[in-house]
Amino acid sequence: MTLPAAGSCDVRVRFAPSPTGMFHVGGARSALFNWAVAKHTGGVFVLRIEDTDAARNKPEWTEGILSAMASLGMHADDPTFEGPYFQSKNVALHTQAAARLFAAGRAYYCDCTRDAVAARTGNAQTGYDGFCRDRALAYEPGRALRFRTPDEGETHVVDLIRGNPTFPNAAIEDFVVARGDGSPVFLLANVVDDLDEGITHVIRGEEHLPNTPKQQLLWEALGATPPTWAHLPVIVNERRQKLSKRRDKVALEDYLADGILPEAMVNYLMLLGWAPGNDEEILPFDTLVERFDIADVNSSSAFFDVKKLTAFNGEYIRAMSPEAFAVAVGPWLRAPHAPWSEEQFDAAAFAAVAPLAQTRVATLSEITANVDFLFLDTPVDDAQSWAKAMKDPARALLPDARAALAALEPWAAEPLKEAVTAVGERHGLKLGKAQAPVRVAVTGRTIGLPLFESLQVLGRERTLARIDAAIARLDREAPAGA
Repeated sequence: MTLPAAGSCDVRVRFAPSPTGMFHVGGARSALFNWAVAKHTGGVFVLRIEDTDAARNKPEWTEGILSAMASLGMHADDPTFEGPYFQSKNVALHTQAAARLFAAGRAYYCDCTRDAVAARTGNAQTGYDGFCRDRALAYEPGRALRFRTPDEGETHVVDLIRGNPTFPNAAIEDFVVARGDGSPVFLLANVVDDLDEGITHVIRGEEHLPNTPKQQLLWEALGATPPTWAHLPVIVNERRQKLSKRRDKVALEDYLADGILPEAMVNYLMLLGWAPGNDEEILPFDTLVERFDIADVNSSSAFFDVKKLTAFNGEYIRAMSPEAFAVAVGPWLRAPHAPWSEEQFDAAAFAAVAPLAQTRVATLSEITANVDFLFLDTPVDDAQSWAKAMKDPARALLPDARAALAALEPWAAEPLKEAVTAVGERHGLKLGKAQAPVRVAVTGRTIGLPLFESLQVLGRERTLARIDAAIARLDREAPAGA
């Protein structure tokens, strides 16, 4: 089974997050798949904030959801977008639905406690035993409302990703639909909201699959045709464990704060469980939408590969115009990201090296370490880089390099390279080995932007001063009598 062709029907999908924390990348993937279905079919994407957990919900989390989704291109200004709706505004409908189920004999009140059920069954792990089914209890505070699950037959679920899973009704306990205080539980509220909002396709994570037969029974008990389901594969880490905020980096906001471009994140998330074909991966969202079919999503778990995401991001950065790149890295050139002051920052110097940096950084945040040598009064002190580059013959080579550079005219990248190459040859070193002590003396690191273009921008005076400081340090660190 597949989705209807574009424009052939009124497809309505929804994304229904709870505002209880940062925006999980798994939620972002679910939202994007729903968004792609709506776009591909000419349907509607409904955003519903499931905010009935008053103890955990916070307004800032709701704002975070809206902001994160907007950063990925899903926002209310798009004609495909509808909402946000808030589940808390629909409590009256939830309560009415519970009353309808009771009036129709599809639900009954129950005053059993867990201990009482365990005492009757002899097993604390056993599900509810149906003790109150025929007691004809009326509502009283403390009595839960349970759905009367059919004793026979099967519940068949139409799932676009997992085929048609079948659930024996006898294996489904009489589950609670309203608590002892009368408030409806998630299962019922979710179904009532989907009915109220005209949802035709429910696309969500596979962790919700066990709830699906219960919700489908509720749809039918409320006199409605259940939606078509699609349960997306779980996202796992490199150890093939489900992504967890306790051990993994999972917040979309954290990735964006590290300098992952929204466009790259969208592209990567769209490939978690689905492929656009033709061995292509890096594609604009419009192309991904054009090719997307939820039925082509793989049911196997999807590996969230941070290295691959970073590589994607590097490709997107290199495809930017120089002007767009300069704007994108702007936040990392200012406080609080940058370790230099506003007065130390030299816009002309940055403009000179920006094209070099654009070809080398994989995340926007990497720009800081690549250009800090230009704006700090002294280079960073990276102990590992110093130990690696300042071994013999660095102590003999640096004074020679300093003398050659001091006499150099003009101060430009190619003559700088020729001068260091010649010094290296006199010490029996190829350019790669000869330039290492110069690079660490001037930039503080063994890796970075092309050295000689960097020296050209830094200028003669600052370059020589840093080499002098490195020579003095080597002299101080030299063993006595060396």
